[in-house]
Amino acid sequence: MTIYLDHNATTPILPPVVDGMLPFLREHFGNPSSRHEYGRRAHQAVEQARGQVAELLGCAPEEVFFTSGGTEANNLAIRGVAEASERRHLITSSIEHPATAAPCRYLSERGWRVDLLAVDRAGQVDAADLRRQIGDDTGLVTVMHANNETGALQPIAALAEGAHERGALIHTDAAQSVGKVPVRIAALGVDLLTVAGHKLHAPKGVGALYVRRGIRLRPFVLGAGHERGLRPGTENVASIVGLGIACELAGKRLASGTDSVRTARDRLWNRLREAVPGLVIHGHETERLPNTLNLRFPRVAGSAVLAATPEVAASTGSACHDGGEAASSVLLAMGIDPVEALGAVRLSVGVTTTPKDVDAAADALARGWRRACEGR
Repeated sequence: MTIYLDHNATTPILPPVVDGMLPFLREHFGNPSSRHEYGRRAHQAVEQARGQVAELLGCAPEEVFFTSGGTEANNLAIRGVAEASERRHLITSSIEHPATAAPCRYLSERGWRVDLLAVDRAGQVDAADLRRQIGDDTGLVTVMHANNETGALQPIAALAEGAHERGALIHTDAAQSVGKVPVRIAALGVDLLTVAGHKLHAPKGVGALYVRRGIRLRPFVLGAGHERGLRPGTENVASIVGLGIACELAGKRLASGTDSVRTARDRLWNRLREAVPGLVIHGHETERLPNTLNLRFPRVAGSAVLAATPEVAASTGSACHDGGEAASSVLLAMGIDPVEALGAVRLSVGVTTTPKDVDAAADALARGWRRACEGR
């Protein structure tokens, strides 16, 4: 059986989430906008889920808007602010997910000035750099909360303070962090925040955008008045229910104080560094997600290690182009040598990862690395 160590790509849907969704795929099939019994039941379920998401984030339910996922939420936040603002300057980081980088590029092509915050060797931006770049024409700052490849956490609260000092709004893509670490609106100080369901054991195709009360956005999808006119389209009730349950479960895990995910990650790292001399971690030593290891295997490409380790499902940050391989843009932005960056493998554990899984995966990856070295 293949051991799954790619939870940053997507997470398995937890059984309570599936169980909660099933009635809304069977008997409770009504349209939430309908006024009869079927519609009222669906509407109540959507509003209950809205409250569950709000509870996890520490915001008001009316500040939560459901979307089709993190990509749509990012687009709604970035383009929505831009098209409702007279300011024409945007600041983002050099390590954003394409779901943020692409809408920023879209605005750049339409006359917005877009500046990038650099990251250090640990993969973090510097809030002082924001203060040097921000101006009175800055409308939005958008920086991810946690990087999907290295797990590096960004100083969002300090960035929010810097943005607000100049009257700018701040958005953070928290797709990777929600459910893994406490993500509270009051602590971060953000105006907009993205949630992606499939990153915290809810289904794919559902997400949410937190919008601070009073923030004006222009919707980029036009239609009826769903989600208070901000995101038209009949709600995906079953998946929204699943997202709500997943958020409630995440809140309970975080409140329990137990951290089996961090324990699994550290166990995996300790076993691998004993078995693979010269193994290196990319990213901040402590300010990173508790489930993520971005490791550089010496002397071989990370893709070769994974190809020699079919027992483990994981990923690299590299991309293939015309039969060749290019290093991760995130690692390059951190100043990692392009050749060395090709050795990177991202291992991300989750709440379903057992100690047995960790030990078997570590042994398999060490064997795969040795086979890859022998095959050079």
